[in-house]
Amino acid sequence: MASDIRTTTTERIPMDSMRKTALVAGILYLITFLASIPAVFLLDPVLTNPNYILGPGADTQVTFGAMLDLINAIACIGTAVALFSVVKRQHEGLALGFVMSRMFEAAVIVIGVVSILAVVTLRQHGAAAGDAASLVPAGRALVAVRDATFLIGPGLIPAGLNALLLGTLMYRSRLVPRVIPVMGLIGAPLLLSANLGIIFGINDQVSVWSAIGLPGIFFWELSLGLWMTFKGFNRSAPLMVAFAAEAGSPEGSATEVRSQTAVATNAGAA
Repeated sequence: MASDIRTTTTERIPMDSMRKTALVAGILYLITFLASIPAVFLLDPVLTNPNYILGPGADTQVTFGAMLDLINAIACIGTAVALFSVVKRQHEGLALGFVMSRMFEAAVIVIGVVSILAVVTLRQHGAAAGDAASLVPAGRALVAVRDATFLIGPGLIPAGLNALLLGTLMYRSRLVPRVIPVMGLIGAPLLLSANLGIIFGINDQVSVWSAIGLPGIFFWELSLGLWMTFKGFNRSAPLMVAFAAEAGSPEGSATEVRSQTAVATNAGAA
């Protein structure tokens, strides 16, 4: 009876720990949606009006939109940090690459945030000094910087790196149903090629090419966030089985645990 109690306890602890990890990662993924989508509409006045600095402006709205972009950047880093301890068991190199690509994406987003806040500052101070008209070229340049960061940060990096790296890790590990990472692995090259086409002037930002690739990435990240939030990781996944065996093994059996982990990881990569 005592043995049964100990077994149940040691299995519950690692499972609860992994459930919390999945919950945190899932919520952070959903935060990226809740922050980035409203930000697009809130920033519209400064992004679509080339003479924003001359007008009365919607500084409070624009600043709030910039803060949502900042929250999005922080949540991007959080998703990578939360998942790293789990997915590194599948492939540490790919997991580290995912963390670095997520950090790079966040850094590019922050550059866009700073550019927008600089436009607001120039409008306020320029209007007060009576020389707002002379600041119009500077404002347009800062908006152009923000547009470029949007294309490279949330546009190019998630499609080119994040989806491919994390999608591969999730597909091999089976931590979530394979149909979820498949959406990202299919959408990634499509959206990547579309965004590269925009950069080189081959493709317009609003086009059929972009529309084909965008849904795959959108639903990949949304489905991943929802699944991890409400379902957690699949308990039958090889990594989860190996983690439970490792956490529940007696001291002195490290070699056996490493062997079990290697077998489970290889099975997940099959």
